[in-house]
Amino acid sequence: MTEMTGSRLRGSLTALVTPFRDGAFDEAAFRKFVRWQIEQGSHGLVPTGTTGESPTLTHAEHDRVVESCIDEAGGRVPVVAGAGSNSTAEAVARARHAERAGADAVLVVTPYYNKPTQEGLYAHFKAVNDAVGIPIIIYNIPPRSVVDMSVETMARLFELKNIAGVKDATAKIDRVSQQRQAMGPNFLQLSGEDATALGYNAQGGHGCISVVANVAPRLCADLQEATLSGDYAKALTIQDRLFPLQTGLFAEANPAPAKYALARLGHITEELRLPLVPVTEPTKRIVDAALRHAGLLEG
Repeated sequence: MTEMTGSRLRGSLTALVTPFRDGAFDEAAFRKFVRWQIEQGSHGLVPTGTTGESPTLTHAEHDRVVESCIDEAGGRVPVVAGAGSNSTAEAVARARHAERAGADAVLVVTPYYNKPTQEGLYAHFKAVNDAVGIPIIIYNIPPRSVVDMSVETMARLFELKNIAGVKDATAKIDRVSQQRQAMGPNFLQLSGEDATALGYNAQGGHGCISVVANVAPRLCADLQEATLSGDYAKALTIQDRLFPLQTGLFAEANPAPAKYALARLGHITEELRLPLVPVTEPTKRIVDAALRHAGLLEG
């Protein structure tokens, strides 16, 4: 990974929702949403991840979401395309497509359901590494994938030419220091959990791939800029505004609460794909209160 690429993959990178209308990908709404994200100061965009409902996108839809995000971003901010699968061949195919489409990097999740060993994880990521020429960010999310990539396995992978860093959704803050000790400061460390993003950066992290940034991109960008410049007093003030959103948007399975919030703010419809369903009334009240607390909704 070049120093220039690494310096761009920092700050608040939005894990974009995928808007639907009448069962289909709503490309017009998505493009408008991408423009708004950039205008609001997001430092990068991450389409077709978990928040983008990638498990229920067809391959054609997945590729189109990536292509339209890259096209709309127009190089103004980096695009890190979700390219993970529990099938190594599929992960390679999606990563190759993302590279051809012009993505700056790919986000590759640890294979879920299969429960590979550490050696299996290494072989999976090495296969993707060998297939492309752009940076790869490991997405380590044990709550969803059941497997947890060890720091030792990450260190082995970091020796490969394209492995650039990690999206860490373990919620274990001490992992930042462990990974920093093992791989050094050039290993890109991005939090995958909004509520601990401030503390993550304090231990040496470089940013957050954020769900909350869908709803509050300007505040999330401001929080990241404050931490990365060392102004933790300012960051804490912003964190206090964001915290109810950081918890409320996970009151039910992501991205259902985020899509409800975005519908309330007039950006997209609330439509999801089964097996996800719209949020319940109690969660709506939680999200509404969080939006008001952040100053995003009046009343």
